[in-house]
Amino acid sequence: MKVILSQDVKSLGKTGDVVEVAEGYGRNYLLPRGLAAEASKGAIAQLGQQRAAAAKREASALADAEALAQRIADAKIAVPAKAGGNGKLFGAVTNADIAEALQRELAVDVDKHKIEIKAQIKALGSYPVEIKLHRNVTAKGTVSVVAA
Repeated sequence: MKVILSQDVKSLGKTGDVVEVAEGYGRNYLLPRGLAAEASKGAIAQLGQQRAAAAKREASALADAEALAQRIADAKIAVPAKAGGNGKLFGAVTNADIAEALQRELAVDVDKHKIEIKAQIKALGSYPVEIKLHRNVTAKGTVSVVAA
């Protein structure tokens, strides 16, 4: 019997896959537990429409992420921080500070966990950062730490 998986099943496949299983396995295990649905013509057609819509959303998200990556690469992001006379900071600039600066200067809401700093920022100056915007898009930008 053919079924459409509703959830990932370890030995069969991922959500949305159409797989051939034994009659008893499908009727007695997969269907009652909600792990799969019978693969009728209508269900397969609906699955095709869902996949097409998901592909369209994914393409749109990728295009948005690439545009945002270009904006971040072109922008000058300034992060104000308290510093002593010799240019050393009182503390360090964190991912949260950079996310806040992005929100303030570019009106872009970025999760602080998606910002990657190569080394701790403990002095005034310019530093490279990478921001993971999408599974396939990473923005590279420069953050300037200025005295507050």
